[in-house]
Amino acid sequence: MQAIGGWIFFVDKIFLGIFVVELLMRLSDDFKGFWRDPWRIFDFFVVVIALLPATGALAVLRALRILRVLRLISAVPAMRRVVAGLLGAMPGMVSIVFLIALIFFVFSVISTKMFGAAFPDWFGSLGASAYTLFQVMTLESWSMGIVRPVMEVFPLAWVLFIPFIILTAFTVLNLFIGVIVDAMQSEHESTASTERNQMMNDNENILAELRSLRSDIAELRSQIKPS
Repeated sequence: MQAIGGWIFFVDKIFLGIFVVELLMRLSDDFKGFWRDPWRIFDFFVVVIALLPATGALAVLRALRILRVLRLISAVPAMRRVVAGLLGAMPGMVSIVFLIALIFFVFSVISTKMFGAAFPDWFGSLGASAYTLFQVMTLESWSMGIVRPVMEVFPLAWVLFIPFIILTAFTVLNLFIGVIVDAMQSEHESTASTERNQMMNDNENILAELRSLRSDIAELRSQIKPS
């Protein structure tokens, strides 16, 4: 095991050296442009963390060197598009989080007032009610574990829980999927548009070179006099 560990440590140092050389080459090639690319900045911090000493106060940060695995995201275009889509979906997701938080607050207050005295462990406080409702939202033992025991004391409790499940588990949470899918589609269309524009520019450059060659050939032909 010590021999294997030594080889792993050796390979780790080799890859770290490759990362450092790659980083230095990118910095020397375009220093200002380097800091305008979020993925390159991410690579920079990952490599810097890996170079920190393994002793002293920085030993905890040294443990973050496992983040080097995430460099695969910046290296694989498909993974980069997925992450870019998720980041693009963040504004919409934040709005949905506020909406679901508002729903939780309203239902937590109602359930605490209605069921807090009879079920203090589940609904004794606003926080306990919110956690219980979160369990109900995830559909984890919501019926036999929470709702049916409550309905034994409050037969009409389903009037509160069923709308809550419909609003959260079946409606609001699906909005997350819709927002993410829309962001992924937008990112895909943006990438495809960029690729199409690049292809059009390349084709225009090729056509311009062909026209220039044809003009040069025609000029040479006009200069050649028949013998």
